[in-house]
Amino acid sequence: MAQIHSTAIVDPAAELDPTVQVGPYAVIGPQVRIGAGTKIGAHCVIEGRTTIGVDNHFFQFSSIGAMPQDMAHKGEVTELVIGDRNTVREFCTFNTGTFKEDGVTRVGSDNWIMAYVHLAHDVRLGNHCVLANNATLAGHVHVGDWATIGGLSGIHQFCHVGAHAMIGFQGHVAQDVPPYMTVDGNPLAVRAVNITGLRRRGYSNDRIGVIRQLHKLLYRDSLTLEQAVAAMTTLRAEPAMAGGESDADIGLMLDFITSATRGLVR
Repeated sequence: MAQIHSTAIVDPAAELDPTVQVGPYAVIGPQVRIGAGTKIGAHCVIEGRTTIGVDNHFFQFSSIGAMPQDMAHKGEVTELVIGDRNTVREFCTFNTGTFKEDGVTRVGSDNWIMAYVHLAHDVRLGNHCVLANNATLAGHVHVGDWATIGGLSGIHQFCHVGAHAMIGFQGHVAQDVPPYMTVDGNPLAVRAVNITGLRRRGYSNDRIGVIRQLHKLLYRDSLTLEQAVAAMTTLRAEPAMAGGESDADIGLMLDFITSATRGLVR
């Protein structure tokens, strides 16, 4: 049997691994599945069709798996899927998806999610991300791996945030943020490459140097976006890039630009 506090309410149809811990006054609904080693804090409500992986820690007072805050939603059964080893602090709200996409809100693994964070319907949050207090992700926002979102930041619906990007305190994000970039201010602007984050993740100086070239092409050389993409493609074709890490880094940037939905922060 899972370790369930006597005051918690767990629907008999919920599927909890025997090693799950459920704190006082928590409420867990019938369509919830929770993997091994996960801890559910006091007063958490986990409902809807919600699947949670292993070794997650939800602190007290979070609402996980409630129906989407979308006026077009008519009660369809949609999902929230959460990966492994996430830390979710107090008063967070994660909603299920809508059929405007595939009906699933997705949270990856190894994320550090601070208090009062809101993940709206159809959000896709990658792995190893940090979301500081009061970060708010509107519907259909996609966030790549290793991104950092500063406190009190808001991300407009349908915006994409690239891998390894960093959004500063109180960022007002209404356009797509390319990978590797640091942005802040109001209006939002790209300030530099997220060098500190890349070094923490073991990027070599040579690899960072290539990413700085991408930044220069996009933001310092007065090129149109089409010209910058052409220059990046030429850079990628150089023999020194073939099959290496920098080839993948340039490819990530090019893929992001070509799939941008709301235009890049420039």
